[in-house]
Amino acid sequence: MKNIVKGLALALIVVFAFTSCAKQPTLLMDAAKAAIQGVVDAKGGIYAKDELAKLNGDLQAALDAVNAQSKKFFKKYGPAKEMLTKVADDAKTVAALIPGRIAEAKAGAETAIGEAKTVLEEAKALLEKAPKGKGTKADIEAMKADLAGLDTAMMDVDAALAAEDYFGAKDKAAAVKEKAAAIVEQINAAIAKVKR
Repeated sequence: MKNIVKGLALALIVVFAFTSCAKQPTLLMDAAKAAIQGVVDAKGGIYAKDELAKLNGDLQAALDAVNAQSKKFFKKYGPAKEMLTKVADDAKTVAALIPGRIAEAKAGAETAIGEAKTVLEEAKALLEKAPKGKGTKADIEAMKADLAGLDTAMMDVDAALAAEDYFGAKDKAAAVKEKAAAIVEQINAAIAKVKR
């Protein structure tokens, strides 16, 4: 009888040891969350949207795996630990990509701004050469007003660039360029009409 009691006690100690040793990997969970927050802080929501969404999905899958194991009698957190480690490593990789993407977006915005300013200046120069007569005075005044509006829009573009909203600056510059190019076409058409 004593042997049976000793055997049961030993078995309970072994079971307790196995179940109590398997603790949730809270340090790894915190590290993975912190790594993802690092991506967010580095403007990953703007410059790495898809990667950030995947990281959040992978983190949720790892947390689900931890929760599933926590409900079991014999807990095995090994796979969940691997998932959490991979999420943290992937987040560090994504965070390292972001500065390059920011530089690329900035360069794209600066190029678009340069093109918009060039077309805007061309429109202003052509407007000075536009044929002036009774029938064109109202058109010229309207185009001057449009160009003044585009000058104001360029201030918004410059403000967006200064605020590091590179995608916004690029889009606004493209809109200014398109409107200025339309004015250039109108002026060229008026000049061509007079030459006939």
